[in-house]
Amino acid sequence: MAASAREDGARGQEQGRRGCEHYDRGCLLKVTTSVGSSPRSFRRAGLGWGALGKAVRLGLQFEAKLFVRIPSPAAPCCDKLYTCRLCHDNNEDHQLDRFKVKEVQCINCEKIQHAQQTCEECSTLFGEYYCSICHLFDKDKKQYHCDNCGICRIGPKEDFFHCLKCNLCLAMNLQGKHKCIENVSRQNCPICLEDIHTSRVVAHVLPCGHLLHRTCYEEMLKEGYRCPLCMHSALDMTRYWRQLDDEVAQTPMPSEYQNMTVDILCNDCNGRSTVQFHILGMKCNICESYNTAQAGGCRISLDQQ
Repeated sequence: MAASAREDGARGQEQGRRGCEHYDRGCLLKVTTSVGSSPRSFRRAGLGWGALGKAVRLGLQFEAKLFVRIPSPAAPCCDKLYTCRLCHDNNEDHQLDRFKVKEVQCINCEKIQHAQQTCEECSTLFGEYYCSICHLFDKDKKQYHCDNCGICRIGPKEDFFHCLKCNLCLAMNLQGKHKCIENVSRQNCPICLEDIHTSRVVAHVLPCGHLLHRTCYEEMLKEGYRCPLCMHSALDMTRYWRQLDDEVAQTPMPSEYQNMTVDILCNDCNGRSTVQFHILGMKCNICESYNTAQAGGCRISLDQQ
């Protein structure tokens, strides 16, 4: 695994970047992982009380190397080299805690040192951007650390604000114009079921306030137009509704269905109404959306029976 990480780093340098497919950086990380202090926690981790005080080294590959020392009581870590935490997580059955990185090792001179932006021995720049909290090393992408999110975001910072209710950084053009859902970013994407809050994929805010990964949103639109959680329209469908008006007007129902009515529930405004049944769609009387569902049986007026 260590050799593989170094080979990945070498390929990255040949392609004009350092590190791996995830980050452009020049160091390996040193991370601590702890377990609870109870006997049960130690048994679960496969440790005895004699493991107290034991230190474990882990290397994570950038152009500097990162190692992990484990405080007591501690769970054993990998003792392997990786280019970044994502490379680590993709190959192991546990996750690397970015906040516990304490030291890095420079790939050029191999000096182990405190996590910092530049090698104290050979002045190698580990990353154009470095966060001393997340221990993120990467190319400059206008990143900034958001204290409320607890992680780094891609900026520029002035283009975003943190919504305290949604608990997420959003684009400035959404300030006061989005529907808030408490801690919505702490939910997994309903399409891929992966984490949204710490994902490197941009989140897309639906009109209903729910979040999807941008890539998942784009794939969803190939199959449908509704939020997978609440069935609200995921984009402005006004133009399509007016086209559907024309199609309904040009497609009369057979005579036995022309006076049939049905109760419907609108997924967009949550209103209920009674409308004329039509095979192409039933239009909400309140908001004029066709994103509706039948909420009762069909009826024919008595004078037409």
